[in-house]
Amino acid sequence: MKFCRFISPGPSADSAVPSFGLLDGDNVQRISGAPWSEWNATGQSFALSSVRLAAPVVPNKIVCVGRNYAAHATELGNDVPKEPLIFLKPPTSVVGPSEAIVLTKYSQRVEHEGELGLVIGRRCSQLNDQANPLSYVLGYTCVNDITARDLQKSDVQFTRAKGFDTFCPAGPHIETELLPDDLLVETLVNGNLRQSGRTTLMAFSPAFLVRWISRMMTLEPGDLIATGTPAGVGPLSAGDLVEVRIGGIGVLRNPVHPAIG
Repeated sequence: MKFCRFISPGPSADSAVPSFGLLDGDNVQRISGAPWSEWNATGQSFALSSVRLAAPVVPNKIVCVGRNYAAHATELGNDVPKEPLIFLKPPTSVVGPSEAIVLTKYSQRVEHEGELGLVIGRRCSQLNDQANPLSYVLGYTCVNDITARDLQKSDVQFTRAKGFDTFCPAGPHIETELLPDDLLVETLVNGNLRQSGRTTLMAFSPAFLVRWISRMMTLEPGDLIATGTPAGVGPLSAGDLVEVRIGGIGVLRNPVHPAIG
């Protein structure tokens, strides 16, 4: 299944609260609740071309994994960590398909990082070695872990560099019928390929990450895990169009706007 979040057409669309839906070909079927909770079909249907897609996730927390591809660690002058390197992005950083990534006046170098996102489907904590971690995953989406690289280097820790509003585009939908272990993750800027790597190159697999993170913190339904980025990260400028493309999921497109103020 393909779950999405959307704003239906109408005169009040600009102020409307997004609904959750189920993609069905060229149509969107509205559902009564979040896909990681109890829901029912409402019987309302809209043409996909008539709605505006929003971010398909509303996470309580976004857990990100750093340096999970050896080539990316190397390009930034780092070693692959012996255990997953995790950090958090705030939920306020999330934007959806076609929404703008807004550069910040506090950074001179903002970069893209296309990643596979895992959307948690049910609560998990302290998973043991016999548990199937992926059974706790509802589905998969595209994530762009936008990073103020100069601030990341100067601050050492990642919170400010990763946490600005609009620095976590996600979408276009959540794909549930997918195996995450051999997917092609690509990032394009203005149609030019910048990043390309398969999830087989991860130092720590999606299943390993879910189990490992659950031993640090409880993962709640709707939480998002960004699993790390392949090599090829690079700068973004106002006017760019950045795309994260993952096989089996789709394409997340976002324009880049100049800093405010």
